[in-house]
Amino acid sequence: MPGTYLTRAGQNKLMEELKHLKTVERPKIIERISTARDFGDLKENAEYAAAKERQSMLENKIMELEDKLARAVVLDDKDIRTDKAYFGATVTLKDLETEETLEYTLVSTAEADFDQGKISVESPVGKGLLGKAVGEIAEIAIPAGMVRYEILNISVE
Repeated sequence: MPGTYLTRAGQNKLMEELKHLKTVERPKIIERISTARDFGDLKENAEYAAAKERQSMLENKIMELEDKLARAVVLDDKDIRTDKAYFGATVTLKDLETEETLEYTLVSTAEADFDQGKISVESPVGKGLLGKAVGEIAEIAIPAGMVRYEILNISVE
């Protein structure tokens, strides 16, 4: 399977999440299982079954994060080009309909967080911006219709 492209910040975020799951969440679940085991017959023990199910989900999440990190292709800021909108670049846009100025950082799906202005290069807007240079107009079909953005600036955070 091909690797997932990550920015250095994205890699650090995933590593912190993995550390939290292993050092905080895993011990909590182990404690819940131990406590639930003390309630008696495990076949009819809903607390035990729920704790084991939660443990299973947690272990799957840990394996998923470990796999992403193992296969990650990490790009440092110095490797990110700013002549056009590419993965890792921060793009400042002007919405030609509303005149609003927007700023998005183009990242992988694993790093996408719209509230922080990080959009996936696989999203409609991310795909529409890829390869565009400063001064170009990006016409992008989104579920709500068509948007038109002028590329004002491309930088690396």
